[in-house]
Amino acid sequence: MKVLITGGTGFVGKVVVQELLAQKFEVVVLTRNITHAALTLGSKCSYFQWIDTSKELPPIEAFYGVDAVINLMGEGIADKRWTDEQKKKLQTSRIDSTARLVEAMGQLPKKPSVLVSTSAVGIYGDKGDVELNEKSAVADDFLARLCKDWEAQALKAQNFGTRVVIVRTGVVLGKNGGALKKMLPIFKLGLGGPVGSGKQYMSWIHVEDLAHMYVEAVTNNSMKGIFNGTSAHPATNAEFSKMLGKVLSRPAFAPAPGIAIKMVFGEMSQVLLEGQKVLPVNFIENKFRFRMPTLEMALKESV
Repeated sequence: MKVLITGGTGFVGKVVVQELLAQKFEVVVLTRNITHAALTLGSKCSYFQWIDTSKELPPIEAFYGVDAVINLMGEGIADKRWTDEQKKKLQTSRIDSTARLVEAMGQLPKKPSVLVSTSAVGIYGDKGDVELNEKSAVADDFLARLCKDWEAQALKAQNFGTRVVIVRTGVVLGKNGGALKKMLPIFKLGLGGPVGSGKQYMSWIHVEDLAHMYVEAVTNNSMKGIFNGTSAHPATNAEFSKMLGKVLSRPAFAPAPGIAIKMVFGEMSQVLLEGQKVLPVNFIENKFRFRMPTLEMALKESV
């Protein structure tokens, strides 16, 4: 089976590519920088350049013989403060780029059988301790609208007969990247602790489980529509901080006041101060087997 992937050099993408290769898939990588991608992912993949992802169509020859597409493109949500310029980057790197990808797929004489496209649990907004599944109502703030518009572009592939799976990811844990990259130095110094009230839920997932979810979505023909890419055991921010401190054998009691977070991060602070208690109901119903089912196990494999 031949799989084309975007975002393959990112934190999650690298693990997805490793899993695809381990399962003997033929992997095609669409990338802005072929040299960097090849150095990162190795010689077992094929590479095609796609520079202006929001305005230009990807090269059609990249899709020749492709059975499935995994779309992981997107500027990091929490990488920078949400200025008007950064918001535009977040939108174009997701919505416009996905639109161009699907447009190219639609021009192929033989369409890929499946498109697996990423999204985020931020689409649900701040719902406190209410348990959320794939049928739960979505919010109407900036992040939710971004996700809705992003998903809408991917779902257009259904119009030409391609099966579409949307994976709404939570907080991704793993070595050398993801949410822990910025947190670990603080916690290792014993200065970590809850953010804001600490009561907000963190719907986490280990990167290896998430990679398996994407591959499962490619291979399981019964999967279609929205799937929450989270563990079955979300934790509050306070519980997460306590467990990370335990794993590192460091105290984790120093709180970060919500007002200070808002002053530093502005509107983007909602990513840190708000939360969702999201459950992966559809993956569970499809008998998905979690390799890292507990937060302690996931953190021990990530630090």
